[in-house]
Amino acid sequence: MKYHSDLELFQKLLQNLHLNVSLLKKSSDPVPDITLGLYSLIKTDFDFQGQFWNRIELFEENKIYRVNNSFWYRYLLFQLPDTDEPTFALIGPYALMNISEKMTLDTARRLNLPAALYPQLQKFYEGIPQLSDESVLLSIINVFGERFWGRMDNFSLQDVENSVIADLDPVAERPDYKEPEEALLSMQILEDRYAGENELMLAVSQGQTLKAEAFLNRFGQQVMEKRSADPIRNEKNYLIILNTLLRKAAENGAVHPLHIDSLSSRFAHRIEMLAALENVPALQKEMVHKYCLLVKNHSMKGYSLLIQKVLTRIDSDLTADLGLKAQAELLQVNPSYLSALFKKETGSTLTEYVNKKRIEHALFLLNSTNMQIQTVAQYCGIADVNYFTKTFKKLIGKTPKEYRATLGRV
Repeated sequence: MKYHSDLELFQKLLQNLHLNVSLLKKSSDPVPDITLGLYSLIKTDFDFQGQFWNRIELFEENKIYRVNNSFWYRYLLFQLPDTDEPTFALIGPYALMNISEKMTLDTARRLNLPAALYPQLQKFYEGIPQLSDESVLLSIINVFGERFWGRMDNFSLQDVENSVIADLDPVAERPDYKEPEEALLSMQILEDRYAGENELMLAVSQGQTLKAEAFLNRFGQQVMEKRSADPIRNEKNYLIILNTLLRKAAENGAVHPLHIDSLSSRFAHRIEMLAALENVPALQKEMVHKYCLLVKNHSMKGYSLLIQKVLTRIDSDLTADLGLKAQAELLQVNPSYLSALFKKETGSTLTEYVNKKRIEHALFLLNSTNMQIQTVAQYCGIADVNYFTKTFKKLIGKTPKEYRATLGRV
């Protein structure tokens, strides 16, 4: 195949449109169910694999077929040229409109679908990607079609109406139809999943990393609904759910929203940037680890509301005036009262606590940057470099310069 790199780019562009792209060989590749289980829902013995390959035999090699379905969706299908073994590209399914509830109900009535199966029909339509402008997809097809076949004249687009569904009997009129018995099983699966989620959240809210990771492994093995034909989109949806659960767990662990929102936003961005399925497990594990660490470092459990506000302000800006007088004025309390309460609840004076936090940040900067010592001091909220050096040596046992020398830096 001379156009291997072009084909990879073609697949990535379509995946960015949330379209599933499958390359299939009859000898080795099972056909993904582009109906997302719809045909199995309305005809239990429907041979999707057989129907697919039977249709393929009727297709010409130099045509891209746009298969229009009476269920409001369509997909593209064509044979790739110049391959060692006949290979077919399957793109979709996708819809060109929002499938309204009325349209879903009309379909259910047309199939004489029992009310018990209607929720599954709704899930089917929720899982179909929607293209607001099909011309974007067709433009991509034309550009890469020219790369695959050599010239625009060497291939064409042909519309095909899918008539398979016309042969299906209305569900409720079939003599073999029985009301679904899966309801209790589905309820049990959901109950188990929610119980697992609660155990995971409890472990994270307590900052128990190992326990949380164990529950994550169980949680990940639960059957999650596939709401989209795009596997990447499905994983992103799962990760969004996980991020939400972990965010609420950190909140239950008495972490201030300031810290939770910062971490949650970073993971939300990384989730949307996810491009490969093999990166999902590592991201899941990192999310659980970071949220547990957040609880360990920033939990306010056991502190009064007043001291929670002081601690949050310290964590949020080490360069601010964090002295006793400034904190007391901001919170409108007596300095002596604040000092005594802070000592009682934290076990250290406000000055000791602030200095400890500033030196911890200094260690991070010395380890991760080449900032001058004076600049490090400023980033830690200490304007006097001599005082910074004295405080650093008191807590660490070395001056900042001596500490940096142990890192092999000048």
